[in-house]
Amino acid sequence: MTAVSDRSPSSSSPISAAVAAVRITAAGVPEILLVHPGGPFWAQKDLGAWSLPKGLLEPGEDPLTAALREWTEETGFAAPAPPYVAIGEIVQKNRKRVVAFAARADEDVSRLRSNEIDIVWPPKSGRRLRIPEVDRAEYFVLEVAETKANPAQGPLLERALAAETLRALGLRA
Repeated sequence: MTAVSDRSPSSSSPISAAVAAVRITAAGVPEILLVHPGGPFWAQKDLGAWSLPKGLLEPGEDPLTAALREWTEETGFAAPAPPYVAIGEIVQKNRKRVVAFAARADEDVSRLRSNEIDIVWPPKSGRRLRIPEVDRAEYFVLEVAETKANPAQGPLLERALAAETLRALGLRA
């Protein structure tokens, strides 16, 4: 597995922590959970718009603690139980670093209950709008997840569904 960097976040490179929730279907197929951002900007966007549930680290916060907190905030689901597998770090186009941890989770996505955030919409209008941070979640096989997710997250998706990770999570012999 890829080690998680211990470099401290800097103002030029914000860092987020994510949970890569994986499950095995009844047919034996591994899947990963992605979330779709809420709000009018994202409403008609699909390919490349989805993401692992993630969010910014609080000052001094441990990345795994942040990932589990963000999972619950964005999905409303209880944090997955251990074990957790560090699957590394990527840098997105916006320069945000994302560190991720794979975990077992087989949630009923119809029960998603995201936290809400305030945005200004339309931009620069001064009008405030309260939206869910995440409007839906879905499990995908790797090939579909790679088309749905932010392209920079592809390596994290691959690592989360790798045989080595699935074995470490107790999902494969």
